[in-house]
Amino acid sequence: MGTNPQRDIVLNINGTEHRLSVDVRTTLLDLLRERLALTGTKKGCDHGLCGACTVALDGERIVSCLALAVSVDGSAVTTIEGIADGEVLDPVQQAFLDHDGFQCGYCTPGQISSAHAMLREHARGDLSAASFEGDRRAALQGRPALTESEIRERLAGNICRCGAYSNIVDAVAAAAEATSQ
Repeated sequence: MGTNPQRDIVLNINGTEHRLSVDVRTTLLDLLRERLALTGTKKGCDHGLCGACTVALDGERIVSCLALAVSVDGSAVTTIEGIADGEVLDPVQQAFLDHDGFQCGYCTPGQISSAHAMLREHARGDLSAASFEGDRRAALQGRPALTESEIRERLAGNICRCGAYSNIVDAVAAAAEATSQ
């Protein structure tokens, strides 16, 4: 058989530029975990269904197990390791601690990464399916309230096997409140 095709890429990961030669079949998740030792991002289902591998790509959340590393060449990636400001936790991270938004903790990095990006999406006025359940006029103006239903809908792609959803929703609501002040 032939050799594995390689390609040179550049990624800005958590504020640090990385120049890498990667096999074109390598997923972003495997690059992060296996080559760069950023193991906070978890491999759950490896099929894009559980959200454990959620990271932000140029500010937008993606499941990194479905993204080939070569397809994101030149992008900025933020993993769970890049959310805090040094030793100072991000409001989402602090809220997860304060509201016990985890049990076994396996899904927590993906939940936090997803919630972190979701709060930015909500702040800029992005809508979800739940946005139209309440005040339709507010939804059409891009200002849906961040209700429990809205949070659950927006984080539906992140699965928690332990069922800590009520605490996760409380944590995200508290983080939203903390970041809006």
